[in-house]
Amino acid sequence: MLLLQALLLLLGLLSHAQDVTTEGPGALLPMPKGACAGWMAGIPGHPGHNGTPGRDGRDGTPGEKGEKGDAGLVGPKGDTGEIGVTGAEGPRGFPGIPGRKGEPGEGAYVYRSAFSVGLETKDTIPNVPIRFTKIFYNQQNHYDGTTGKFHCNIPGLYYFSYHITVYLKDVKVSLFKKDKATLFTYDQYQDKNVDQASGSVLLHLEVGDQVWLQVYGDGEHNGVYADNVNDSTFTGFLLYHDTN
Repeated sequence: MLLLQALLLLLGLLSHAQDVTTEGPGALLPMPKGACAGWMAGIPGHPGHNGTPGRDGRDGTPGEKGEKGDAGLVGPKGDTGEIGVTGAEGPRGFPGIPGRKGEPGEGAYVYRSAFSVGLETKDTIPNVPIRFTKIFYNQQNHYDGTTGKFHCNIPGLYYFSYHITVYLKDVKVSLFKKDKATLFTYDQYQDKNVDQASGSVLLHLEVGDQVWLQVYGDGEHNGVYADNVNDSTFTGFLLYHDTN
């Protein structure tokens, strides 16, 4: 308000000065109306107080984009996320380098069962096991020379064969398994001549089975013979054992 009054006073003084100049040079200024003779202008008053702040102006236009600031500090590690979906199988890789040679393993157990025997006497008894007492091989002792029988200790498939020298009489022999004849051989003796008879067979045996050779029939077919130059033999061995 004081500022407005000062402006009005200033405008009044300017207007009064214009009126004086329009009278021409040397003209006397008339006295103001209602003023005393000898009137003089007063001393300027003190400056008025500051007015109240005006309203906020309108927002200015956005400035230009500033330069990129420095990188901030690394934040703390976040929590582990959930496992994602399994991706598609990739292409097959190249073969790797061969590994080192392994240590030698334990050898597989070898099952053995074998025998080969011969006749030492030419006197044999019909219908009882022939006792072959001339031992060529019987390392496992699965053949019993006192009975003439082979005893199975390892279940599996076996091969048996016999070779008989025939002399003075005809020969009828049979191979027995568990008290049952499974193979028969007959040979007719030729007068004044040594003859041969033989046979072979594959048999599956269980533990405890027995196999032997014997003359069957009466004494007229007991021409099994052996001496120092002629042998009658009986042989058997395991081909392979049962796995179950």
